[in-house]
Amino acid sequence: MAMRPEFYITDLLILSLFIIFIVGASYASCYEHLRAPWRRVFKKKIAVVSAIVLSVFIAIGLLDSIHVRLESQLTSGVSITNTKSVLDLLLAPLDDTHETSYSAPFASKAFTLTTETSAAGQATRLYKPLQYVSHYTLPGQKLTWVVVANMLYIALESLLLVLLVSTALLYFRAKRQNTPLVSVINRYLKNQNQFPWQTALLTGFIMLFMILVLFHFSRYCHIFGTDKVGRDIFYTTLKSVRTGLIIGTLTTLIILPFATLMGVAAGYFGGVIDDVIQYLYTTLSSIPGVLLISATILSVQIYMARHDELLQTTQQRAEIRLLVLCFVLGLTSWTSLCRLLRAEVLKLREMDYVQAAKVLGAGHYTILMRHLVPNVMHIILITIVLDFSALVLAEAVLSYVGVGVDAATYSWGNMLNGARLELAREPVVWWPLLSAFSFMFTMVLSANLFSDAVREAFDPRAI
Repeated sequence: MAMRPEFYITDLLILSLFIIFIVGASYASCYEHLRAPWRRVFKKKIAVVSAIVLSVFIAIGLLDSIHVRLESQLTSGVSITNTKSVLDLLLAPLDDTHETSYSAPFASKAFTLTTETSAAGQATRLYKPLQYVSHYTLPGQKLTWVVVANMLYIALESLLLVLLVSTALLYFRAKRQNTPLVSVINRYLKNQNQFPWQTALLTGFIMLFMILVLFHFSRYCHIFGTDKVGRDIFYTTLKSVRTGLIIGTLTTLIILPFATLMGVAAGYFGGVIDDVIQYLYTTLSSIPGVLLISATILSVQIYMARHDELLQTTQQRAEIRLLVLCFVLGLTSWTSLCRLLRAEVLKLREMDYVQAAKVLGAGHYTILMRHLVPNVMHIILITIVLDFSALVLAEAVLSYVGVGVDAATYSWGNMLNGARLELAREPVVWWPLLSAFSFMFTMVLSANLFSDAVREAFDPRAI
């Protein structure tokens, strides 16, 4: 089987953003005035917990953004090509294992009755056994003891991995500070460091334990059940993480240039420029966002239907629609940040240091880049972190009403949209809704708690 990398547009954008984040974090670590606010952020236990939880979601999204093309040759000479992500390879065979229909979490039989006809022509109604269910116990063993033994083994494995990673981080910190590793460990054990390392270790252990437990039991059964077409809900929920991250990050990347450029320009220059920019964002704000998004998505659908030769695969169509949704959300979401920046710059341009720079002959570009933009960066950063969770929820709402991502795209919004009819069934199929809601609630709650800590640390009035 031949394997070679393949990148979609969204993959390149996500990986580029990740590299920019790493470079920015490295740059900020070199300057004390940039490190100080982040130290205030990570002094709070709730911020540390939220950051670790968000890191798990980001890791899942990154694994799902690295695709490879698998080419296999059959004995008949026919070549089969399939594209999978690293996450698909880790979760295999969940992506290829489909049941006939619904099955409850940890069930061994189907959720609905099916009719089987015997050789004698007699029809029988029964619950068919599931295809993807392995024998978890050996003859003579009790299921309870096997589960408990495996849970204890996973807990020990998680503890060792957390301690190993912690020791490695302390080693690099000791090497950077040019101090012995033993002294660094003693300082943390005596709680002489302001970083809540006990909270970080406990959270890391819990998250790693949960990940390993879910991965272990997903080898034997459908731990979150299956949907109407027999797809594994655990696999679908994890695949939806990437869509939420794309909506939250790429839309923010689109918002920043519009909001920063127009907000700072309107506040600093005033006059006609201020009037034009105010008219622009006031007019745009008066248009209902759902109507604008619906019109754009429908226009894109019509264009793709008329130009089938441009987009030959379902994945390409889904990627284009996802990018269009990010662009439209960014186009309708930059106005609030623009207003905030305009109001702040109106105040800052009258400050003494700005007036002194004008008297000394500094140009507009110098004043904007050296005196105004750095002093509104806390507003930009706080707004970005706060808007992330709102954009993730916006995707779910838009997909719920049918104008979000493509139906072939894995997303929490599509899962919630499909759960509407499932809740009206008798008996009720509740696990797709609960799975999507739980993961989306966890990520949005973590983002909100982390953004609150960032706001308190970066807001000058809160210091």
